[in-house]
Amino acid sequence: MDEPGVNARDRGSISVMVAITAVSLVAVVGLVLDFGGQLRAVERADALAQEAARVAGQQLDIARLRAGDGYQVDAEQARSAARAYLAGQGVSGDVSFPEYPDLSEVSVTVTSTYPTALLGLVGITSLSVQGHGKATLLHGITEGTTG
Repeated sequence: MDEPGVNARDRGSISVMVAITAVSLVAVVGLVLDFGGQLRAVERADALAQEAARVAGQQLDIARLRAGDGYQVDAEQARSAARAYLAGQGVSGDVSFPEYPDLSEVSVTVTSTYPTALLGLVGITSLSVQGHGKATLLHGITEGTTG
């Protein structure tokens, strides 16, 4: 029995439109979910890099300090301490000294991945994440700079 005003060739056409719309909606939700998760992972990587830089900045070169040559970090101890901190958090990173040979500033870059939830359906199983942190040694009453 046909409904009045409905052409026989139009039957079922609304279900195709609903299916296409539903798939598109799931795709958009998946993108929002996975890229939002990647942003949270970047925030975490930045926080871990900042903490690792702070830990590295606490590794002072005591011999230099006692000799009156100022405050600088012991490069090897700083690298070791930062890497140990990052390993304890389950990530890896690189420690550098941007003003080398002046060792009063430590920079840490953390690399990690974010496992995707829905992008895995199209073959993207993880997204790359990087975080950066920096610590500068200050002595006395000094106005710090941000960077």
